[in-house]
Amino acid sequence: MKKLLISLALSVVFCSEIIVPRNLLNTAYAQRKPIPPYAKWGVFAMKKTKEKYPKAQIIDYLHIGRISGPTTSTEKFKLWLKENGKEFGVFIDIEFNNQTEQVKKVTLKETPK
Repeated sequence: MKKLLISLALSVVFCSEIIVPRNLLNTAYAQRKPIPPYAKWGVFAMKKTKEKYPKAQIIDYLHIGRISGPTTSTEKFKLWLKENGKEFGVFIDIEFNNQTEQVKKVTLKETPK
């Protein structure tokens, strides 16, 4: 009887790995992370970058931070692009009204690093 319980317990452990692999559990956990407040500005930054560099592929993305002012704030990003075998960075600043979130100014600056 004891051997039967041990083998049953082992089969449950091994079968649970087959039924729900650990990498799926990690993926499910990753999907529960809260969406950061700058996410919508990151999407906007990628859109504006694609408008200026339509043939380039965005290969990396960094949120640098936010500069908050009394009436406007600026979200700062750095995107890494690849085009025709050349890689380069683009700094993008998005200034917006704090109350309405209306975009006031978008600045893109290319950098080799």
